Amino acid sequence: MKAAVVQINSGTDRSRNIERTGTLVNAAAVKGADLIVLPEKWSLLGDGRALAEGAEGVDGEAITAATSWAADLGVHLLAGSVTMPLEPGDLSLSALPTNTSILISPEGEQVAHYDKLHMFDVEAGGIEYRESDHEQAGQHLAVAEVGDLRVGLTICYDLRFPELYRALLDRGANAFTVPSAFTRATGKDHWEILLRARAIENQAFVLAANQTGKADPTFDSWGHSMIIGPWGEVLARMEEEEGFVCADLDLAGLEDVRRRLPAVEHRRRELFGEGAASGA
Repeated sequence: MKAAVVQINSGTDRSRNIERTGTLVNAAAVKGADLIVLPEKWSLLGDGRALAEGAEGVDGEAITAATSWAADLGVHLLAGSVTMPLEPGDLSLSALPTNTSILISPEGEQVAHYDKLHMFDVEAGGIEYRESDHEQAGQHLAVAEVGDLRVGLTICYDLRFPELYRALLDRGANAFTVPSAFTRATGKDHWEILLRARAIENQAFVLAANQTGKADPTFDSWGHSMIIGPWGEVLARMEEEEGFVCADLDLAGLEDVRRRLPAVEHRRRELFGEGAASGA
């Protein structure tokens, strides 16, 4: 299987963002990509008010476009993430929208939905981010079949929580998607290290599509999208330009890594798993 990660500099011009993304998705498909991953908030990136006002459902402009790309090109498309309003009758504790990633099949079917679990409420590079002021955290994990891959869905800040990736591994994941708007302030020191760590410790592929460059009001994303192999090797990487990169995902090689160094089988789940007894 060949995978691609797309890197763009989104802003509040939704039409431009969608048009540019569509061009890159088409180019990646021409290069033979079977699975294409878009960045976080690829169709609209802005402050909390802009995101709230621009939130759209599964039948909105962004997901409609992504669905048509997947079906027309015959590819699996991870539609990064978009800000989505609650569905009618949703019993969530908050009325705030979600930051939602959707996996679309080559038939144009939405096969997995994932709402970002961890809110980016931090200070980075002298800027305070408060995602929880305008979005609510998800409550469920998502894993889906993509050919011979079993893909676990995550978004950006989730990367810092290895327990999420372990839980996805326990649900059979051998690849993780990480659509992101990872900041320059944190990305220069942490992005590649964390991506490679998640790949190494779970002996899985990591497909990380990042935003790049500046966007109003204070966004400055690191770029450097990459695809990581189960040994922690960087299979493909970008710098800070818009575009995409592809890599072949060797499933036999992944199984060989897990066979030769069976760390995922050596876990002491009786000690660390849910419900494990505390020591004396």
